[in-house]
Amino acid sequence: MEQVLIALGRSTRNLGDPRIWFHLVAPMALSFLVWVALAVWQLAGLINLLEQGPPLTWVSAWGLVWLAHGLAVMFGWILVFSAAYVMATVIAGIWVVPALLNLIAQQQYGELARLGRDRFFDSVGNSLWGLLVFLVGWVLTLPLWLIPGVALVAPLFWLSWLNRRIFSRDCLAVHATDDERRRIENEHGGRLLAVGAVPALMAHVPLVGLIAPSFAALVFVHYCLESLRRLRGGAVVSQ
Repeated sequence: MEQVLIALGRSTRNLGDPRIWFHLVAPMALSFLVWVALAVWQLAGLINLLEQGPPLTWVSAWGLVWLAHGLAVMFGWILVFSAAYVMATVIAGIWVVPALLNLIAQQQYGELARLGRDRFFDSVGNSLWGLLVFLVGWVLTLPLWLIPGVALVAPLFWLSWLNRRIFSRDCLAVHATDDERRRIENEHGGRLLAVGAVPALMAHVPLVGLIAPSFAALVFVHYCLESLRRLRGGAVVSQ
């Protein structure tokens, strides 16, 4: 966990750089406005759709129609805000990560040779594939949300997974060879998931959640580049 804390510490210090804040705010602001507008327009229809399908139809069949409606409203807003977060995450993976890499790699990881490639279409494909798996996993586990506690754990897990899937690859694409990237992903799988869990937790905090996707990109940039530095035998920097 030491390396996770190092990445978080460096990312927090970067918040003092005004250039960082545009990249933190822009993706979520855009996606938030889009999805709130869609919610105002279609939220009632989404709530009605949720009420007409399992597991909420089971709740209604037990005579708890009021509970089914309340759960539909809660799930509807969760889906809206989750969609906004996911959209911001994809935007951050495709556009924010390259900007942060150019800024941070030059300042703090200048000794790392760029042995990979800047592959825009690979980044888009990786983001879309991660998004597809995320959505399928989310839908398949949705009935489990009626189990006490699962409604808190499941969204956190899937957002953490999505962060790891999108950002770990994008942050290594330019600097790491394919073999180096695969080795880091294999050897650091659990820690990368832990890195993704921090912004996933932030996403549930009012206002702070607005910058969570881009902050995830920032933390992954630090974690991945430091991992690459250590893999290549570079000096370990603890701050």
